[in-house]
Amino acid sequence: MLYLETGSTTAYSESQYTNLGLLNSMDQSIQNGGSTSTSPYNNDHSQNNVAAPSPYSQPSSTFDALSPSPAIPSNTDYAGTHTFDVSFQQSSTAKSATWTYSTELKKLYCQIAKTCPIQIKVLTNPPQGAVIRAMPVYKKAEHVTEVVKRCPNHELSREFNDGQIAPPSHLIRVEGNNHAQYLEDSITGRQSVFVPYEPPQVGTEFTTILYNFMCNSSCVGGMNRRPILIIVTLETRDGQVLGRRCFEARICACPGRDRKADEDSIRKQHVTDGSKSGDAYRQVSHGIQMSTIKKRRSTDEEVFCLPIKGREIYEILVKIKESLELMQYLPQHTIESYRQQQQNLLQKHLIKARLGSRLMDPSGEQRRRCSSS
Repeated sequence: MLYLETGSTTAYSESQYTNLGLLNSMDQSIQNGGSTSTSPYNNDHSQNNVAAPSPYSQPSSTFDALSPSPAIPSNTDYAGTHTFDVSFQQSSTAKSATWTYSTELKKLYCQIAKTCPIQIKVLTNPPQGAVIRAMPVYKKAEHVTEVVKRCPNHELSREFNDGQIAPPSHLIRVEGNNHAQYLEDSITGRQSVFVPYEPPQVGTEFTTILYNFMCNSSCVGGMNRRPILIIVTLETRDGQVLGRRCFEARICACPGRDRKADEDSIRKQHVTDGSKSGDAYRQVSHGIQMSTIKKRRSTDEEVFCLPIKGREIYEILVKIKESLELMQYLPQHTIESYRQQQQNLLQKHLIKARLGSRLMDPSGEQRRRCSSS
């Protein structure tokens, strides 16, 4: 047994303190009837003295134990075994809207520091201790290696920073959740925010997380008009990805206006591309033309009532209405493939009709031969 003299103060180095601690711990284990091994790395000694972590404890150590994120995070959607999904409530394109989401563009538009509710859904419960992580990354390949952070102006400003637990450089914050943890990877420098996964409340299908985005996309020194993606992942406590969803985000002053402008631009581009392909298609169709049907605007909420006389006409118009509405959800290449198929069938029908007319009128063929001779 080791006895220490306490009458005088002796300075010990760090290594000496470590050795004394190990000796004292071994001496205490012998007195308590524990293992008599002198090795501090004995398995029995570790099992007898280290308590198993409670699954209900706050995951302060859970977040610290997460594995470092890759240098370039994946932005590929992955539902996983739990069918992980991220969605948004139905939103408006009004100028007064603080946020809005375009399903056509898969893009979120929101004002700085405004609440953006995001719905999390799984079909089967993930393991206990699972977390939801949100991380911003740049969309374009030439910027993807850079870390998305706030601009110096917003980072150093007292506005939106006073009284906040989130680090001032983080773009994404979680609102109304005291268990949120803000992390910066020690290797890649990428910043993210974690919250523990919570199952939906009774009578609901979704778990809602309130996010804030703390810098404008146009800020110089920050995103500087470079498009970004938000990667939302469902992970285990040790960092294993169970599901992943990704969407583009734009932080701006007028979300409704910007969404409408982007959707109008992409529709005009589709119409232009469709007219170009339609012109080339009509040139090889030997005079047979098919009209190009323009997609209706999905944001047009105006409803019209048309009085119709006769059940048969009504049913025909209903089928036309349903067909036009379904076209909004079909990819352009599917529509073009269908039109090509119909054109081929029409050409085959015309060829058969010409052959049939020749077989039915042999005298006309004979007259043409005589006139040519």
